[in-house]
This record gives sequence, structure tokens and C-alpha cells, in this order.
Amino acid sequence: MSTLKNKVQLIGNLGNDPEIINLESGSMLAKFSIATNESYKNKSGEKVTDTQWHNIVAWGATAKVVENYLTKGKEVAIEGKLTSRSYDTKEGEKRFITEVVCNEIIMLGKQ
Repeated sequence: MSTLKNKVQLIGNLGNDPEIINLESGSMLAKFSIATNESYKNKSGEKVTDTQWHNIVAWGATAKVVENYLTKGKEVAIEGKLTSRSYDTKEGEKRFITEVVCNEIIMLGKQ
């Protein structure tokens, strides 16, 4: 059961081309976002679509797959863990961000 403590699975479409960062240490980092959609009917019976955006980061071999195969609009299934962190802007403001650290990607749809 310990593998279920912090596990995220999402299926969605990339909002933009991934940002690939090669670090001085030799590690590769891929950053991208995916949109998930959920539809429901409101009180009037009209169909409403709720879109949620998720920040995704991938490291190493997973980042290499992202670099080689993923582009804006591609549908993917990802699995990873939820993380939160903070950083300071150039103006000195503290910002918080929640990301999914991806450890597995499955490409869906037409390639």
C-alpha cells in the first residue's frame, strides 16, 4: 500500500511544446502542462466542460522521451507523484507551485 500514498494518474493534452532544460550536472529536465476535461450538466441541463491545467516535470530518461516525442496537443497518460514548492520572483515575491513529478508516460491517440 505504500506505493499509493502519493500517486497521481492523469490523461490529458499538452498545452504547449515541452520546455527542455539541460542542467550543468548532465541531467535533463522537461517541463510541460496538460489539460484534463470533465463534463457535466448544470441545473439548466446544459453541458458544461471544466478544464483543469496540471504542471508536469520529468527527469532523465523520461525527459528524453518527452523531448523526442511530445508536442503541443498530444494526448498522454502520465503517472507520478504530487509535489509542492516555493520560489521567489525577481521582485522578491514568494510564489507557490504544485507539480506532478512524472515517472511514466504513455502516448495516446494518433502519433
